[in-house]
Amino acid sequence: MPNISNGRIGAALWLVLAAALVTYHLALIFSGLVPNLVSRPLHMAFILPFVFMLGNKSRWATISGTVLAAMGMAAAIWIAINHDRLGDQYGFLESNTQIAIAVTLLVVTLEAARRAIGWPLPLVAAAALLYGLFGQHIPGQFGHSGTPIASFLGTMTIAEGGIFGSLTGVSVGVVAIFVIFGAVLNAGEAGQGFMNVAGAAAGRLKGGGAKVSVISSALFGSISGSASANVASTGAITLPAMTKLGYPKRLAAAVEAVASSGGQVMPPLMGAGAFVMVELTGVPYTSIMAAAVLPAVLYFFAVWVGINAYATRFDLKGVDEADQPTGRDVVITSLFFLVPFSVLLWAMFGAGFTPQYAAALAIVAGASLLFFNADFDFRPAQIAERFQSAVMSAARQVSMIAAIILCASIIIGVLAITGLGVKITSLILEGSGGLLWPSLLLTALACLLLGMEVPTTAAYVICVSVAGPALIQLGLEPLQAHLFVFWFALLSTITPPVCGAVFIAAGMIGENWLKVALTAMALGVGLYLIPLGMIANPDIIRLAQNPALAIIAMLRLAFGLALVSYGLISARKIFKTAVLVGAGLAVIFSGIYI
Repeated sequence: MPNISNGRIGAALWLVLAAALVTYHLALIFSGLVPNLVSRPLHMAFILPFVFMLGNKSRWATISGTVLAAMGMAAAIWIAINHDRLGDQYGFLESNTQIAIAVTLLVVTLEAARRAIGWPLPLVAAAALLYGLFGQHIPGQFGHSGTPIASFLGTMTIAEGGIFGSLTGVSVGVVAIFVIFGAVLNAGEAGQGFMNVAGAAAGRLKGGGAKVSVISSALFGSISGSASANVASTGAITLPAMTKLGYPKRLAAAVEAVASSGGQVMPPLMGAGAFVMVELTGVPYTSIMAAAVLPAVLYFFAVWVGINAYATRFDLKGVDEADQPTGRDVVITSLFFLVPFSVLLWAMFGAGFTPQYAAALAIVAGASLLFFNADFDFRPAQIAERFQSAVMSAARQVSMIAAIILCASIIIGVLAITGLGVKITSLILEGSGGLLWPSLLLTALACLLLGMEVPTTAAYVICVSVAGPALIQLGLEPLQAHLFVFWFALLSTITPPVCGAVFIAAGMIGENWLKVALTAMALGVGLYLIPLGMIANPDIIRLAQNPALAIIAMLRLAFGLALVSYGLISARKIFKTAVLVGAGLAVIFSGIYI
């Protein structure tokens, strides 16, 4: 069987499928209400070809992928066609055919996640399914009373309690739209606009090459929401520039990895985590953005301070004036991201539209700008290439995130059906002696370990499902608990042994990854301390409710982080380092409560 990803016919077919996927998700926004058991199964049907069939490197992968994609699509479409009848069954399977369809959907979901991100998440989901099916045979408090197989499988597949649950609804209605928005911006001049604005703002400063990386990664990350994509995109420009200026390779790679990781905590996208948080907490999206913005600013501030400390140690110079963007380039290219962002913000805050509707309008604005370039030339070939890049990139990213969320939905469904989540919450409370800070440390450790195996969003969903209720019972606000877990799920981007962003940056510049990781951990110390600071200084996430107290909390944390970062990087003597780090920690945790 030929691989349909090869050849002109294959490329054209993939382009049509990608355009159909993008059109479908935009149509859902503009068409009004669509039943959940129609929109969510069709969402699954659209993403399966991209997960199973695109880019296969072997004949067996192509054959098996084609079969699994066809089976999964047929099962999902069957659910959508029969949604009215299935709604009357209340999650109970009534025939062997329905059981076969349910098993097909679960198997395809597990394999889709495995192909998208590897073994760990599907193994956890498979273990959850086995627990749901056979957990009644486990003695003691961790067993459950048992659920009839027709009811259990039905709830997981033909109702809204499993793979087509509310989490998948977030993937369909919000995440997909913002991913398409990011893909449209990235296909045009917006990326160069980010680089030019960063170069104009920080290029002349001491350590300017690194600071350009920080600003551009913050801007780019705000729409990409992916540390790896951020490193690959901005790093292709900033890493050679820093090398040319004489930066040590370990420092250049660490700067890019740390700055790019910040994209997942920078609104509006936050690596899709913001939209999942909306569903899990019930907090409006705009409120989550307001709560997340000051901690994100603090993160990049701590990185900035660290760069200043390194600039002093290594006498790092700014970007040569000849290599800095001209004022004309800055103004023109910045419009390519300012116009869509302005439409997005006006639609959300001015017109009062929902975030997804606002993003859809911003997509239209961004797509219209793909017809133009910085030189105002009309180039049909370039325009066609940009639209192709936008839809293909959007389809790939939507499909990967959807595969993760569908698999994570299995875990959430089992936790709800069996009551396992409540039992794990009780275990955390017992293990910590009912004290908040030991519970926080246990949760942080779980987030770090799980984040090393699965993507940030999946790690966040799983951790917050089992640990979130315990933290809330111990006195945290729901949003505070969720932000804490989300931040710590990010640790694996720069923390060995996985440190995905570090591996990519180190490979791009040709440096030992462990050296880069150690430098990145010092430079990105805010990633370890800011989540704890949010607990000790809860006012920092209350910008919308009390801006004055939020700013005061941010300034206090900024001072403490500056002391810690400068002490770790610039201080040469052990005593001096200990004093600065100790003083910084004392400031950060001066607002502690239990």
